[in-house]
Amino acid sequence: MNRRDFLETNVLALAGGAFAASSAVEAAEDSSGEEDTKSLSQDPSPPAPLPASGARGELSATANKPGTLSVGVQMQLLRPGQLEAAGRKFPVVYVPFGLIEWHGRHLPLGNDALKAHGILVKSAEKYGGVVYPPVYFHAGFQQEHLVPVLTDLFTRLKRTGFRVILGVSGHNVRQQIEMIDQALAPVTADGTVAGLGLWEITLSQGPESNTDHAAKWETSNMMLFYPELVDMSELGEGPLNLDMKPPSGIGGLDPRKHASAKVGERNVELAADAIGRKARELLASLPEQHRSFNLKAVSPEHWWMV
Repeated sequence: MNRRDFLETNVLALAGGAFAASSAVEAAEDSSGEEDTKSLSQDPSPPAPLPASGARGELSATANKPGTLSVGVQMQLLRPGQLEAAGRKFPVVYVPFGLIEWHGRHLPLGNDALKAHGILVKSAEKYGGVVYPPVYFHAGFQQEHLVPVLTDLFTRLKRTGFRVILGVSGHNVRQQIEMIDQALAPVTADGTVAGLGLWEITLSQGPESNTDHAAKWETSNMMLFYPELVDMSELGEGPLNLDMKPPSGIGGLDPRKHASAKVGERNVELAADAIGRKARELLASLPEQHRSFNLKAVSPEHWWMV
């Protein structure tokens, strides 16, 4: 999606706001969608999330600090037993979406996926579930090719046992949500899994939680999560256009005056809490027999990969 398309569709910003497995493993993957009736949940409310783990599996003292992202909920960092434990406690997987895109001279190019991922880690820390690594494919790609790939990804997450799949885009254009929802539709059609596409601030948008393009809100998020990647000196001290057009490519309130880690902390807190509550609501909306982790075990007999 080029800048012109982005300007036309980003309402929020313009408003200011291995290899082949053995046949046994393949058979296990094909059958993993069968109901696991041995651990049906009677209570859809989430228990305490899986704690962050250090090299020795110890609790991390920094797991709940505002800008620190727990390793104990990030799927790519988990061992098999940790993944299974997290799934059995709260069978929800969060999938962050973003892209590589201009975000001023002061922010990292991967801002959108990074902020979505960070917010989802905070959701999982509080409510449970696990966070899939950021997906950098976006609605600017040919959808007839990309949507089936995303459907395949969501199907594989379903086969891994998850009951709720939340696709959350940090790139705030409506096409992102349409793409995610279209890809989810075949996966949720049988009623055994719930899913939804969201922007990171869809459920929390207000005076203390909002978005823009590389201005107050996105700069504040990065100041919280990745302060070492933010260089405000790149913006200089002179006039700065804030209309999304060159030369700044920034849309919103002047980040030099309005951005701070404190603003980011509150924004992330509200967004993460709203998403976590939505995950709990979606799990509770499923029939009781479909609310538990639907995989016998995260082991080679039953599962190999996403």
